[in-house]
Amino acid sequence: MLIKKLDTYIIKQFGLLFVGTFFICQFVLMMQFLWQHIDKLIGKGLTMDVMAQFFGYMALFLVPQALPLAILLSSIITFGNLGEKMELTAIKAAGISLMQVLRPLAILCLLIAAGSFYFQNNVGPHANQQLTQLLMSMKQKSPELEIPEGVFYDGIPGTNIYVQQRNLDTGMLYGIMIYRMSNSFEDASIILADSGMLQSTADKKHLSLKLWSGEWFENMRSQELAGAAAVPYRRETFWMKHLILDFDSDFNLADAGALANNARGKSLAQISHAIDSLNITYDSVGLAAYNDAKTLLFDLPMEARQPARGTGTATDKGYTVGDTIGDDDPIATTPPAPQPQPVAQPQPVAKSGKAYKKDPMAYYQSLNDDRKRAILANIGARIANEQTNLEFRQMLSTDADKIIRQHQIEAINKFTQALACLIFFFIGAPLGAIIRKGGLGMPIIISVFVFIVYYVLDNTGYRMARGGIWAVWFGKALAPAVLIPLAVFVTYKANRDSAVFNADRYKELLRKVLGLRTARPSYMKEVVIDDPDYAADAQRLHYVSRQAKAYTGNHRLKALPNPIDVFFRYQPDNDIADISEQLETTIADLANSRDKVIVSTLSKYPVVATKAHTRPFDHKWMNIAAAVLVPIGIFFYLRMCRYRRRLNNDLALIQKHNDTILTQINKMSAGTHNADTHNEI
Repeated sequence: MLIKKLDTYIIKQFGLLFVGTFFICQFVLMMQFLWQHIDKLIGKGLTMDVMAQFFGYMALFLVPQALPLAILLSSIITFGNLGEKMELTAIKAAGISLMQVLRPLAILCLLIAAGSFYFQNNVGPHANQQLTQLLMSMKQKSPELEIPEGVFYDGIPGTNIYVQQRNLDTGMLYGIMIYRMSNSFEDASIILADSGMLQSTADKKHLSLKLWSGEWFENMRSQELAGAAAVPYRRETFWMKHLILDFDSDFNLADAGALANNARGKSLAQISHAIDSLNITYDSVGLAAYNDAKTLLFDLPMEARQPARGTGTATDKGYTVGDTIGDDDPIATTPPAPQPQPVAQPQPVAKSGKAYKKDPMAYYQSLNDDRKRAILANIGARIANEQTNLEFRQMLSTDADKIIRQHQIEAINKFTQALACLIFFFIGAPLGAIIRKGGLGMPIIISVFVFIVYYVLDNTGYRMARGGIWAVWFGKALAPAVLIPLAVFVTYKANRDSAVFNADRYKELLRKVLGLRTARPSYMKEVVIDDPDYAADAQRLHYVSRQAKAYTGNHRLKALPNPIDVFFRYQPDNDIADISEQLETTIADLANSRDKVIVSTLSKYPVVATKAHTRPFDHKWMNIAAAVLVPIGIFFYLRMCRYRRRLNNDLALIQKHNDTILTQINKMSAGTHNADTHNEI
C-alpha cells in the first residue's frame, strides 16, 4: 500500500511538471520555427483563418520534438526537488531503491513514447503536408515583396523584371528593366525605368506597376512582315507610365501534387509503398538505359563481332567492333566495290565484306580524306550526345537515390524520436537524483546542454545520411548510440549513490594528471594534549637527512629514465616510501609543538609523491596500454620526468628544513638544560 501511494505521489509530481514544461518547450520550438519563416508571413495580408491553420499545423508538427525535451526537463526537476527536500533520502531509508521509484515513471514515459510514435505515424504526416502546402502558398502570395535585387524575377507570367535596388520601407524599386513577351522572344517589349512601384489591386487579381522616367522599346513584327528584311519598332520616352499586369495575388493553396516526394508527410505504410514504387520506377529507367547502351554497342550480328584468330584486329588496337562510324557507314558493313583500274596496272585484290567486318580499320583506310573527316565528325557528335545522356541519367539517378534516402530516413526517424523519450527520461531522472537541485536553475542548464548534444549528433547524422556519405541506419543511430550509454552510466551511478558531480574529486584527479599539489597546512594548535618527543623526532630527522642524501647520490633523478623500465619492468621504490613515512610521522608529532619556528618550518615541507617518479600508473596493464598508445605514453613519460626532477628538489628542501628544526630543537634543549641548572643552584 505504501508503494502504491508513493507511485501516485511521484506520478502526480512528474505529471504537473511535464504538462508545464511541454507547453514551454512547444512555445520555444514554435518561436524558433516561426523565426525561420517570418519572411513568408510579414506584409502578406493573410487572413486570420489562414494564420490559425498555420499555427495549428505548426504546433502539431512540433509535438514529437517537444516531447523528449519536456520529459528531460520535467524528470530532472522532479527528482531534483525530491533530493533537495530530502524526500529521496527518506524513500531510500525506507528500503525502497531508486529503480523502484523510477518504475512508475518509466512505464508512463513508455506510454508517452508509444503515443509519440502513433502521433508521428498518423497525425504528424498530415500536419506536415498541410504546413508545407501553406508555406508554399504563402511564398507565392504578394510577389511585389518577393522581387530580389540584382537578378531577373520570372514569378509574373509573361514578364521578366530586373530591379537594381529596392527600398523596403517605401516599397520603391530603382533601376528597373522589364522584358514582356507576348508570343516569343522575337516580339518582346523592353522597358527601362529609373524608378517604379509594384502593388496589388484591390481585387487581388492584377498587379499595378507605376514607372517613372523611362523608355519603352517594342518590336512591331507582325505576320504580314514576317519575311521582310527591315522590321519596324516603336520607341517611347515617358515621364510616368502605369501598367496593369494579370496576376492573381490573392491567397490560394498551392497544388499538393508538388509534394508527392515529401517523405515527412507520409506514414510508415505510405513510405514503404513509396520506396517500392520509386525502386520499380528507377529500376525501369535504369533498365531502359542499359538496353539503349546494349543496342548502341552491340547492334551487329555475332559473326561481325568475332575477329579472326591470329590476326591483328580493331579489338587488339583498342577499338570496339560493331561501333557505327557514320549514319550510313557502319564499320562492319561491306565496303563498296573497288573502282575498275586501267588494264596496264595490276588489279588490287579486293577484300570481301566479311574481311572488312573482321578488320574495320582496313575499311576506314580505304576511304578518301573527306569521308574520313565526315566519319570522325559523326563519331565526335555521337560521343558528345552520349556524354550528355549519361550526365542526364547520372543526375536522374542521384535525385532518385536522394529521394529514396529521405524516405528511409523518415521511416527510421519515427522510431528514434519515440525512443528519445525513454533515453531522455533515463538521463534526466538519475541526473536529478544526483545533483539534488530543483527549480529552474541547474536543471534547465543541464537539459539544454543534453538537448544540444542530441540535436547536434542527430542533425549531423541526418545530413550525412541524406547526402549519401553515411549509411542511413548509421546516421540516424548516431545520437541514440551516444546517449544510451550515457543514460546507462548515470542510472547506474544514481542507483549506487555515487558522487558523479563531486567537484573536489575531479579537481583532485586533474591535479594528479597535471602533477599539481597543494601546500602543506600547518598552524599553531590552541590545545595540546601531548607534547612532542623532541629527542625521538631529532633522531628520525637525522635518519631522514642521511637517507635523502644517500638516495640523491645513488639515483640520477635529473637524467631521463629507461622507457622499458618505466612501462614494462617496474620495480617499487621502497626507499622513498620509507623516507616519506618517517618524515610524516615526525611532522605529525612536531605539529603539537608550541615553538613558532618549528611550526612555521613544518608548513614549508613538500608533500612527497612516493610512486609518480617510477611509473605512470599503479596497474601494469595500464602502463603497457599507455606505451602502446604513443601520444598518451609520451605525455605520461614527460610527466614522470617532471616528478623525478621535483623529487630531487624535494629531497634537498627536506634536508634544509631538517637542519633548521634540528638547530631549533638543540636551542630548546640547551635552554631547558640551563633552566634546570639554575633551579638546582
